Amino acid sequence: MSPQKHSENIPLVSREYHPNDTVIDFGNGLKIGGNQSLTLIAGPCAIETEELIMDIAAHVKQRGAQFLRGGAFKARTAPHTFQGHGEEALKWLKRAGEKTGLKVVSEVLDTQHVDMMEEYVDVYQVGARNMQHFELLKKLGKKKKPVLLKRGMSATLEEFLLAAEYIAQGGNDQIILCERGIRTFNTYSRNTLDLNIVPWMKKLSHLPIIVDPSHGTGAAEMVKPMSMAAVACGADGLLIEVHPQPAEAWSDGDQSITYEMLEEVVAGVRGIAKTVRR
Repeated sequence: MSPQKHSENIPLVSREYHPNDTVIDFGNGLKIGGNQSLTLIAGPCAIETEELIMDIAAHVKQRGAQFLRGGAFKARTAPHTFQGHGEEALKWLKRAGEKTGLKVVSEVLDTQHVDMMEEYVDVYQVGARNMQHFELLKKLGKKKKPVLLKRGMSATLEEFLLAAEYIAQGGNDQIILCERGIRTFNTYSRNTLDLNIVPWMKKLSHLPIIVDPSHGTGAAEMVKPMSMAAVACGADGLLIEVHPQPAEAWSDGDQSITYEMLEEVVAGVRGIAKTVRR
């Protein structure tokens, strides 16, 4: 089905109906969307301890991040793996954000968590598995805080935009789309990072779109080249998993990069951004 068609199904997120880029303003000059500076959201997959999230926050801030991410509730494929510390971890995340001046992002898994999390986060993240959790999207649509919506691992472009429409229909137009890789036949990476979707989204929707090269590849050494490629094709920002000792991370260690690697990623991305005048 051609992505140019059926814009009548997405009147709130379609560029056809809203030609100007949506710019989400977090105050103090921090904005996502339009021709704003690139956004860097960085942090661990899971919030392990308060001390560690404090350390990570300080280091990613030093290296140019404006947002701190960390999972308090973890949707894991294997039921016996670490599922997160819940609300206690959100308290640690908020304190780390306040201490460093970083805005904080964390994943919401269920409708019952939405109201509780509002006190702690600046941005709700909807993970790939929940992209079509329509009751969750509807509830987030009634909130005033931005929503970072990840593309489902098998979702088409149209399905992705329709999920965003659910949020916008509730009155919340502060939506950040996130490409995080889709499932294909390849076996050499965790997912296939579909960077085609970035210029397509720029064409079809006014919403900002960022890229997650960590989940998109599942390999730390691929984060830098795919981050640079994402910026080259027009992404508004990056969502990157960072851990000081990836081999000891409680989840997603293979795709987490160290502080030193983050410095290299930022340097590479800045070079590309200068070339494409971002």
